[in-house]
Amino acid sequence: MLRRGDRTGTPADILVVGLGNPGPEYRHTRHNAGADVVELLASRHGCKLKAGRFNSLVAEANIASRRMALAIPLTYMNESGNAVAPLARRFGVEPESIVVVHDELDLEPGVLKLKVGGGLAGNNGLRSIKAHLKTDEFLRVRIGVGKPTSKEFGADHVLSRMGKKARTDFEVTLAEAADAVEAILSDGIEAAMNRYNTRS
Repeated sequence: MLRRGDRTGTPADILVVGLGNPGPEYRHTRHNAGADVVELLASRHGCKLKAGRFNSLVAEANIASRRMALAIPLTYMNESGNAVAPLARRFGVEPESIVVVHDELDLEPGVLKLKVGGGLAGNNGLRSIKAHLKTDEFLRVRIGVGKPTSKEFGADHVLSRMGKKARTDFEVTLAEAADAVEAILSDGIEAAMNRYNTRS
């Protein structure tokens, strides 16, 4: 994956990528749940996400002597791989150290699941990342947003915002997703899966 000259400095322990679409019209929509989690992590650890040359907003945080790179692609969701592949080279991480945080239609709102590799569940962002990394063996933090009443309303569902009460409840799940990312960094993916995948 790495090419000579791509990597600078010490490799990150993990690269956390929050998926979404760029622009204020998409901010805090269901589809931008992953981006919301990365923003929360940056705020927690006092680092500022800044635009760079990797088609992304990027920040770095050091937590208990471990280095976490944070990124929100500035590409549209279905082109996320265009940002993730160069970020992986920049931070010197292999797919098993890339954590992709994203919304998940197949999970009910408020449900959080962690996963290593496997199917893409029709998510075009994950499909793009797999195509550019040449593997699906990256880590996922899946945030349930529920399914619309009918498939033809899928795009409207994920690109819409929740009502005030639902959003307040959803922010609890976003905070838990940020906790899960920190658990992956500190304890590893297996321990984090055991902790979070058993919750209702």
